[in-house]
Amino acid sequence: MCSPEEEALLRLEEVFSAALARINSVVLQPLLKAEPSDPRGRECQRLLQQLQRSSQQLWEVTEKSLHSLRERLRHPDTIGLESVLLLRDADHVLQVHMEYIESYTSCVVVQAFQMAAKLRSEYWRSQRKALRQLLSQLLSGVSSEGLGGSALVRALCQPLTHHVQQYAHLLQSLRSTVGDHHPARELVVRSATLFENLQPFLRQALDQAVDTQTLWYTLSSRLRDALYAPARRLLQDSKDIPVTVTPLRAERVLLFDDVLVLLQGHNVHTFDLKLVWVDPEQDGCAFHLLTPEEEFFFSSKNPQDQAVWRWKVTQAVCQALRGKKDFPVLGEAPEPSETPACRSLAYTFLAEGRLCRATYEGEWCRGRPHGKGTLKWPDGRNHVGSFCQGLEHGFGIRLVPQASEDKFDCYKCHWREGSMCGYGICEHSTDEVYKGYFQEGLRHGFGVLESTPQVPQPRKYTGHWERGQRSGYGIQEDSDRGERYIGMWQADQRHGPGVVVTQAGVCYQGNFQADKMVGPGILLSEDDSLYEGTFTRDLTLMGKGKVTFPNGFTLEGSFGSGAGRGLHTQGMLDTAAPPPDPSSTCKRQLGLGAFPVESRWRGVYAPFRDFVRAGCPGDLQEALLGFHVQSSRELRKSQEYLCGERTPLDDSAGRMEDILQEVLQHREPEALQQHLRKALSSSLHPLGMLLRTLMLTFQATYTGIGANKHLQGLAQEEVKQHARELWAAYRGLLQVALQRKGQAPEEEEGTETSFYSELFTLYLLLHEREDRLYSQGITNLSLFPDTKLLEFLDVQKHLWPLKDLTLTTNQRHSLVKNKCFLSATECLQKIITTVDPREKLEVLERTYGEIEATVSRVLGQEHKLPMDDLLPLLIYVVSRARIQHLGAEIHLIRDMMDPIHTGGLYDFLLTALESCYEHLQKDDMHRLPSRWGSREAW
Repeated sequence: MCSPEEEALLRLEEVFSAALARINSVVLQPLLKAEPSDPRGRECQRLLQQLQRSSQQLWEVTEKSLHSLRERLRHPDTIGLESVLLLRDADHVLQVHMEYIESYTSCVVVQAFQMAAKLRSEYWRSQRKALRQLLSQLLSGVSSEGLGGSALVRALCQPLTHHVQQYAHLLQSLRSTVGDHHPARELVVRSATLFENLQPFLRQALDQAVDTQTLWYTLSSRLRDALYAPARRLLQDSKDIPVTVTPLRAERVLLFDDVLVLLQGHNVHTFDLKLVWVDPEQDGCAFHLLTPEEEFFFSSKNPQDQAVWRWKVTQAVCQALRGKKDFPVLGEAPEPSETPACRSLAYTFLAEGRLCRATYEGEWCRGRPHGKGTLKWPDGRNHVGSFCQGLEHGFGIRLVPQASEDKFDCYKCHWREGSMCGYGICEHSTDEVYKGYFQEGLRHGFGVLESTPQVPQPRKYTGHWERGQRSGYGIQEDSDRGERYIGMWQADQRHGPGVVVTQAGVCYQGNFQADKMVGPGILLSEDDSLYEGTFTRDLTLMGKGKVTFPNGFTLEGSFGSGAGRGLHTQGMLDTAAPPPDPSSTCKRQLGLGAFPVESRWRGVYAPFRDFVRAGCPGDLQEALLGFHVQSSRELRKSQEYLCGERTPLDDSAGRMEDILQEVLQHREPEALQQHLRKALSSSLHPLGMLLRTLMLTFQATYTGIGANKHLQGLAQEEVKQHARELWAAYRGLLQVALQRKGQAPEEEEGTETSFYSELFTLYLLLHEREDRLYSQGITNLSLFPDTKLLEFLDVQKHLWPLKDLTLTTNQRHSLVKNKCFLSATECLQKIITTVDPREKLEVLERTYGEIEATVSRVLGQEHKLPMDDLLPLLIYVVSRARIQHLGAEIHLIRDMMDPIHTGGLYDFLLTALESCYEHLQKDDMHRLPSRWGSREAW
């Protein structure tokens, strides 16, 4: 059975559908035939067309609802109540009603009915009877003289108002008749609630339309032109409820549904409600409004008036952010406690300053850019990255266009409070790339500035900066001049002690001032000739000085040069001095004592120390330790690509926790070795980042032009210091890990030799040239059979282990290779499989034992080898072991050897191995004799 309410709904839908059809045919369609010529008339025509479309949609929905009710009444036993359109699709029916209300009220605001009625006055006179009949059906008390625009306004509103009112009444009655367990109970309750709320919404929309229409015709034409928009609705006027705005002192305040307007004399200040924040902090005297560029306080003598303004502004902002009219009616829904603090919007700044005319698009918080966003200036500059309280803060990429077409500077950096601060990579339009640290927008701390090889004068600076200028210890390589400067800088010039190394192997050391050497200095040539005296500013010998030649001769006097005369001197040549010890000339080292090793690369160590001191926060890891360095080609790609492709730090806190957890889990010696090797080889691990930067500084100083024997002492100091710093860095991470777990700090233990495998890379760079000569020597010696090599090295024949050679048929001793002293050779080869330098010394000791054991077996008695016999035998074993990079191995063992072994067996054996290494680099090892016996004793 169907309820009386369902039958009443059917009759209601029939009446409303008929009314809509008559309104469309008699009123709307004739009105649309008007042809206005002025802009305002054309706008009214557009709004009437929209109203006609909304009316048509409303009629179609009403017809569908009517059809569903008829089917329900015809077949009540088979078609349930839930099939009624008004119930099963209440949201869609409601939306169509609201669109009609919106279109109708827009026509009311601009008086579209009155204007169209005037244009179609002849039509109204000809259709007076039909129109009066329609209006009399829809309205009461309509006279023949009242057939104008005002009557049309009422005619189009009255049926809808009555229809919504009856909808709500009938649905409420239906709700009371449907039981709690009825299948359509929830649908009926929801539909009744929606249309019950639609009534006050409709009244509010009509009142706002009338108030807005009245406002437009009370404002001056200038203000109306500035503020008018058909869809805009007035929510509150300070003429109705007074309010005072400070510090602007506005004469009138208008709150619309999309903007807040402050009128001050001839000035109109308009604020988009989407970019207005109501400060949640309560103040009994006033409430605080925030916008991207200004702040205001609203106050009123009457606290109730102030509360109304605060409530309405808050509601209006929330409504604007939702992007649709409030439903239910404004103020009858639960009030929001405050406006949303965080939003994502676009805004163009107008006030003078660094952001003038710049457009920011992204996340906001309380009136300030906050979060991820993009900032674009009219001149082409743009910034993509993180913001905090209105300033660039965190990782960001800025592009700055230059005067040349398609040229720009790209700053891929960390920012703090609007300035570059922390690590960054900057590619300049001048084909220079800077990778390093910034402070307050300037290069500050450690950094590398390098020009591309294509520029006319390619240069590279690796070192410290201060407020945008090279200052402190730094290395500059001038590829065009073939020079490298190692030393101190001040105000972007060489200043203080420094060393200049040339491609020809000549080294200068002295004091520099204003980029030039001044006072006495030292010159060391490739052949170990030494000049001590004064120079010109372009490093030419000038004035008093002394030259010490490799053969011991000295020349002391005055030096000078002139046009076309070359270098000339006047002095005394001393040829009586004895030849110097070759080892002493080779040990002449430059730079020692001039640059304290502890402070040499403080700009590299300091960020890591700061990171550990701060407790290793994951969000600071990238800013303090750097991020994955991309090539210049990749830097030219889009900002979005760079932001996405750089090392992601979204999970940086979690990853740092994992790193510290691994530090705690690998404290035993063997586990520690493996853990450190893994950490130091990773570009994402703090220790790996530190090591890569240290290797960069080492390469910049001591490879290429800097691979000079007179700089070895300087390099050795750095390697030892780097080992200490890496160990201290590991210990720092361990202490932070213990603190996070609430455990007591551990006592210092262990040694920096735990970093052997990584430090070995630095030694490889240091011995690149010597190892190349050594490798050539052992390659040549590998061509010798065993007996010929023993003979060539002057090993006494009674020490040859011929008994160890097992010959095949027709094989002679002179053809056997790699068999003599085989146990000693295999023992020495293990030196490259060990990690700890102490273990390497033990391998060397066992190798010495194997040589003596073999000799004792050959002689048939225990025999202790003197140095004269040991050295050629050790050279034989070394040449057969073919150990790569032996120089780097020896150097690292020597540097890491415990001082207690000085003068002992380990020291003696290491010295012997050093002699073998030096001997294998000599020229006579690089030239095979024309016949085996034709050579001088080694």
